[in-house]
Amino acid sequence: MTIIGSGFAGLATAVRLKQEGRHDFIVLEKSHDVGGTWRDNDYPGCACDVPSNLYSFSFAPNPRWSRAFSQQAELHRYLRDTAVRFGVMPHIVFDAEVLGATWMEDDQEWEIETRAGTIRSQFLISGAGPLSEPSYPDVPGIEDFQGTMFHSAQWNHDHDLSGERVAVLGTGASAVQFVPHVAEAARELTVFQRTPPWILPRPDRNVPELQKRLYNTVPALQKAVRIAVYWRQEAMLPGLVHRPGLLRAVEKLALAHMHWKVKDPELRRKLTPDYKIGCKRILIANDYYPALTRPNVSVVTESVERINPHSITTRDGREHAIDTLIFGTGFHVTDTSISDRIRGRAGETLSERWKGSPQAYLGTSVSGFPNFFLLVGPNTGPGHTSVVFYIESQVAFVLDALRTVDRSRLSSIDVRREVEDDFNREIEDRMEGTVWTTGGCGSWYLDANGKNSTLWPGFSFELRWRTRKFDVAAYTTQSESSATAVARAS
Repeated sequence: MTIIGSGFAGLATAVRLKQEGRHDFIVLEKSHDVGGTWRDNDYPGCACDVPSNLYSFSFAPNPRWSRAFSQQAELHRYLRDTAVRFGVMPHIVFDAEVLGATWMEDDQEWEIETRAGTIRSQFLISGAGPLSEPSYPDVPGIEDFQGTMFHSAQWNHDHDLSGERVAVLGTGASAVQFVPHVAEAARELTVFQRTPPWILPRPDRNVPELQKRLYNTVPALQKAVRIAVYWRQEAMLPGLVHRPGLLRAVEKLALAHMHWKVKDPELRRKLTPDYKIGCKRILIANDYYPALTRPNVSVVTESVERINPHSITTRDGREHAIDTLIFGTGFHVTDTSISDRIRGRAGETLSERWKGSPQAYLGTSVSGFPNFFLLVGPNTGPGHTSVVFYIESQVAFVLDALRTVDRSRLSSIDVRREVEDDFNREIEDRMEGTVWTTGGCGSWYLDANGKNSTLWPGFSFELRWRTRKFDVAAYTTQSESSATAVARAS
């Protein structure tokens, strides 16, 4: 059994496999350390926007979180400690990026080519998360820029921004966190904004030592807090999916937050969204708006026409001189490179099969790709809560599938095409009328065909319920005996 990636998804799978007494697996990690997105995104100010007690494994609570919302270094350390604590590290092959994986029908197994060599495996589980491949904008002249240029997910810590004229492209979740730090260092900072985000106050705080000791002494107390936070997050779902009008109060809070932090009416005009809150990812920050009011910071809303060797030209013809260019332009979410590398039964890759709109049964199984499971797959992203809850739900589904395979002595399972299509039609129907389709914005939730193939359009506990048990009737199966007969005949 092979797992791709050692972020939250890969480690959750590995730990649960070991807890069930399964030790015949490896984890392929493209980098030199575990952690996934929390290893790579180490830009200044990087932190989680989901409370720590919920953004963590249910089987590995951490009573020592230092803040209500964990910062990158602490989350990375938590993932590494979890891997060590549960004995996963010996199963990880580092610097083993997956270059390609092909289903071998005669042998009923996957052939996986990596930078560390080629292996065979009966099952392939992808924990390669959607926030793992930086996306750069398609702007003319980008290759001509002669200054320093990097993406927030590949931060150049060796480059000193002091005294520099810095430009930031993008105003998403990452930019909102690193812009205040850049503003303090740079001589001039120009933020090129295409669409202003909705921003709420960040209710962060240091966790008192007494609270840490209580969590450590009485684990049930921390579990109760986790449950309370979970239901508080779920309370946002009706406004996002069923009745977007319920979010008007949240919009008023966001606008009040902006008016409190930004006094200049012209700047407020630039920063006021013209779409419904929730249509794009809702951000939380206390220092972003104040950073934009600094005398050395300017916000440009004219679209970028061209990047020159030492400047950026906007649509109004103005040229902005810069020394350093930082991209806060997000990730390849619906067009990840791993989908170009996994080839199924018919010889087509995932991306060829999807044609720009990823889909999978319960976000986990794709017809024509036997013994293959996606974690954080299509339509399993949260718009309101912790992705870790979704991951653990999918892992439970995968483990039950493995039990079924063992119990029934199967060599392969492959979700029926009609089952997958019916599920996808259900998701599309349920997506209609949500704030993500009626909110009047474009976002990274949408794929190349304009479909929201990213988010789950319902309560997270519904996905947990639907993935609690593997339904073998939804799959075509092949027994071990018939697979042996096919192999001998070939």
